[in-house]
Amino acid sequence: MTEQTLTQPGTQPGPEAPAPAEAPAEVRAQPPAPAPEKPRKSRRPLLRGIARWTAAVLVLGGVGTGTAMGITAMERTDVPGLATESDGRWDYPRLALPALPDGTLRPFTEGNDGEVHHADLRQLLLPAPAGATVDPKLKGGWVGLDTYLAHFHADDRSAVKEALAESALRHVAARGWTTPDGTSTRVYLMRFTSVAFAEAFKDEVLDAGTRGSRLPAGVDGETLDSSLSDVRLSFLSLYSFDERKPYGPEQTRWAYIQAGDTLGLVVQSRKGEALTVPFQQTVALQAQLLS
Repeated sequence: MTEQTLTQPGTQPGPEAPAPAEAPAEVRAQPPAPAPEKPRKSRRPLLRGIARWTAAVLVLGGVGTGTAMGITAMERTDVPGLATESDGRWDYPRLALPALPDGTLRPFTEGNDGEVHHADLRQLLLPAPAGATVDPKLKGGWVGLDTYLAHFHADDRSAVKEALAESALRHVAARGWTTPDGTSTRVYLMRFTSVAFAEAFKDEVLDAGTRGSRLPAGVDGETLDSSLSDVRLSFLSLYSFDERKPYGPEQTRWAYIQAGDTLGLVVQSRKGEALTVPFQQTVALQAQLLS
């Protein structure tokens, strides 16, 4: 299995110390080796079924201040059942969590009780995959409130704007792209002044009464999407939706990622049908960057 590793700057391998002289060995009867312990289940399941699509894990180079962390990806041939190129995954670049400002911690580490994302939110946006055309209006920088509101159905924008006015929103970062298969992807990250404000806004957009959640533009109905049920990241919550049939010439899928003081939104639309595998992969990787 081939893995990419993150090398910390300024660390060079030193000369090896000479091996100590070996003492004369005594011949003694060795007691029988104890039976090996049964392997324990992981207490922090990250990706189970979805791992065969994303094949990505966090490599902890250290959780101290200012330490960058990388996400490594296994080669396709190292993953059972993925020896061919036809599984539908997109080719994302190597991912890395940005270094933190001095004196700060990552959101879900001990000591960061407020679950604050101290890293620049723009650097936590998932990059576009290989071959994609980047949306010139969503290039990975800060965006205004009107740009975010344009995501919502015209009937919902006023209510969402009012909720944002009461939510103590800090800022919004966004990136969008279109892949050669015609899938349009938009990713929004919203950071609030506290977890409580982030969750309150999430509750507003997800529970809008009998009609359902606040819908994306061009969508008139929703159904719950179970395709992300295998994406399990500690401390994060995922809420996924499909456009309800019958829909128009294209289908839309979207998912919210609740991660401490930050709320992520991933939206994908495609003529005919929004494909499942790229949606799962994109949401899972963006969630990892926020975890």
